[in-house]
Order: sequence, then C-alpha cells, then structure tokens
Amino acid sequence: MTILSSVYFKSHIKVRFGLQCVGCSLMTEKVEVVVVGAGLAGSAAAYQLAKADANVMLVERAQYPGEKNVSGGLLLSRILDRMIPDFWEAAPIERIVTGYRVSMLSGKESTTIEYRNSRFATHPRNGFTVNRSKFDRWLAGRAEEAGALLVPGIRVDAPLLENGRVSGIVAGEEEIHADIVVAADGVNSQMAIGAGLREEYNAHEVALGVKEVISLPRDVLEERFALTDTEGVAHLFLGGTKGNPGGGFLYTNLDTLSLGTVLHLSGFERLRAEAKESVNYLRESPLVQRLVKDGTTIEYSAHLVPEAGYDGISSLYTDGMLVAGDAAGLVLNLGFTIEGMNYALASGYAAGETARAALERRDFSKKALKGYEKRLSELGVLANLRTFRRVPSMMANPRLAREYPRLLNTILRDLFTSNVKPRSRLMPTVLSRVLQGVSLPHLLRDAVQGARAL
Repeated sequence: MTILSSVYFKSHIKVRFGLQCVGCSLMTEKVEVVVVGAGLAGSAAAYQLAKADANVMLVERAQYPGEKNVSGGLLLSRILDRMIPDFWEAAPIERIVTGYRVSMLSGKESTTIEYRNSRFATHPRNGFTVNRSKFDRWLAGRAEEAGALLVPGIRVDAPLLENGRVSGIVAGEEEIHADIVVAADGVNSQMAIGAGLREEYNAHEVALGVKEVISLPRDVLEERFALTDTEGVAHLFLGGTKGNPGGGFLYTNLDTLSLGTVLHLSGFERLRAEAKESVNYLRESPLVQRLVKDGTTIEYSAHLVPEAGYDGISSLYTDGMLVAGDAAGLVLNLGFTIEGMNYALASGYAAGETARAALERRDFSKKALKGYEKRLSELGVLANLRTFRRVPSMMANPRLAREYPRLLNTILRDLFTSNVKPRSRLMPTVLSRVLQGVSLPHLLRDAVQGARAL
C-alpha cells in the first residue's frame, strides 16, 4: 500500500465514521463491516449493508472498481431485480439478450442450435451483456450512495486473526478491525486461505478464461447478428479448442464483441500453449471468422475461473467472516450456460443480509453466520451447485470438445451431401458413424455420466 493510499485510508475512515484519535494508528480503529473486493459480490454486500445503515467499508485493490475485473460479459438479473428495482433504467447495460446459440465446431464444419424470443427485449431478467469496467463502477457507486465508504487502491494481504476468529483485515502495515469481514477478493482469495477456509486451487480445479474485445461498427454488428435496438445474442461454442476440455463464447455489446475461451489449465500444460493462443484456436473456425470479420481487437484480458463446482466450494463462513463470489468457488458451468456473475451478485446479497442480521443481534460467531448457507440455497446458488455437482467432471471429458462435435458434424454432412448412389437407411448410417467416431465402451460410459450429471 502506498503512503498516499495509507493517508487516504486513514483520513477518510476518520471522517466517515467519526473517529477522533488524531494521529493514531489504524490498529485502534474499528468499523462494523469490511468488504474486501469491489466486484459484483463485494459491491452487492456493501450495498445491502449500507441500506441497513451499517458502517461498512468497501476496499478495492484496483484504482477503481472494475479496472481489474474480467468476465465474458453475460449477466442474469433476477437477484439484481430484487436489490435494485428497475435497475436497467440507470445501469450501463450493453445489450439485452434475446437470442441464444450453441455451436459444435470441428475443423471447417459447424452445427448451430439457436433460440430467439423477442419478448425478452422488454426486460433484461433473462440476460444482458455488460462491460465490467463500467458496470462494476456503477454498482460500487450505488453502494457509496447508500452510505458505504469505498476505499480504492488498497491491497488487503490477509485477515486479522484474534483468539481464533477473524476480527478485521491486514493491509500492508495497517490493520482495520471489524465485527464482520466479507471476503469477495476473487478466485485467489487470500482472505479465505488466510482464515483456513480453503487451500490454493489445483490445476484441475480451475480454468483460464481468455477474452478479446473486438470493435465493430454498430450497424454492421446489428446486421450481422440480425439485431434491432438493444437486442443481443449470446453464442457458446463446443469444440475449436484443440481437444482441450472447455469451450468458447461470443457476446454482442453495443459496438463491440466479446470473444473468448474458458479452458482447463491442464490443457494449456498439455499443449504447451500461451493463454492468448486459445482464442486463435477458436478463430480458426470459418463460422467464427465470419462473425468477427473486419473487427479490430481493442482489449485483451485473462482470468482464472473456479471450475470444481459444488465439490470445490470453500467453507463459506467462520467466526467473524463470510466468503462470497469466486472467492468461495461459486461458479457453475453447464455447457449451455455459465452461472458465475449472477452467483456473485446473489452471494453478495446473501452475505449482506446475513451480516445485517448478525449486527442486529451483536453475535458474529460461526453459529450466528450459519444462516448464510440457507440464504444461498433459497436463492438457488447452493441448490443448483448441489444438483449439478457431477457436471464439472462431465465437462472435463475431452471427448466433449473433440469427438462429439466431430461426430455430429460428420453425421449431418452425410445427411446433407447429395449422391448419385441410393441412400442407406438413416438409423444404420447414424449408428455406423457413431461407432466409428467413439468406441462403444466410451459411448456407454459417457451416456451414463451425462445422465447422472444432468
């Protein structure tokens, strides 16, 4: 933490919370709640607490919220609806998603399934695209307006531990005491690790998300994707990853595209590949080439994503602390949709409500914070992760990204290829291709795994 940041930290805390110890160390100062990380989870928690008149400090290591946050950019809004009714009238939304596509890629071939619903355009609850730099700044601003103190440019190193409980945060040489800490400091959460709630992730438990933002004139973008007004498309890809478990995405913004991949770290080790190469693999597909044609890459970013699902969730609370968002591993990849940002918002909301209730009772013990799990289940986060706890191992199957897209495209190629010879009956042709593409033991094993997972 810089000297300037330290001075800012001290002076603003004293002004905001009326602390009178002139020249004293922060070690003697205390607030009710410190939220670490001003991403979606952290800002949601701070907003809920500030609305309840709690003394809450929102600490962010970047110079402003959203500066370092990376995601594909598709956000579901049902929990945001509950937090901020009619939020879309003020929030910096890019496009409301009215179309969803899933494509199977193999070499020069592709098969796409698309669903469109123009009624989705009347309300963003089914999904909208965002620029995290703008959106996170807006949400943290709402927390500030409600009464939270936002302190940017501060790197929190560890939780402050006293008598076996979390009692605040350690930032460089400074300490801030708090009744409750909300750890929303991302996938590499030093708060959760420091409190003994989880260990460092192994390579098979995380994926690397890599994203390019591609500039494209708005009229060209809307014509290419058949969009009007602020309608948008969310397009997911299976295949196009050199056989590495994972997939790709493309989301439409107002005048840019978000193109990227989310691939298991183990695959990068196997391929000896650099992160940026993964998007190039996706670009080799003629389908993707057409969608991004004449676009200019204006931004590149990468970010680790928890991929272990329910079995990778950290302990969610302990005496004096709650863990939210990526810090807790609350991400669910179902293949056709990725629940991440909305789970961050939901967990921040639940953490804020749990902390508010604990402040009312003046009880910050682990037992008092147990209600956090119930709130997460009621919001569908833990319930969904538990229901689909076998999906991560299914999605890690390399055949999903290699053999099955190739198999589907081969079968459809046979169906749509004109030939002067008499056609064979459909089912024997399909069965023959299936057995050529995937061995019977693998096919049966994958079918059973898929049925159990989904």
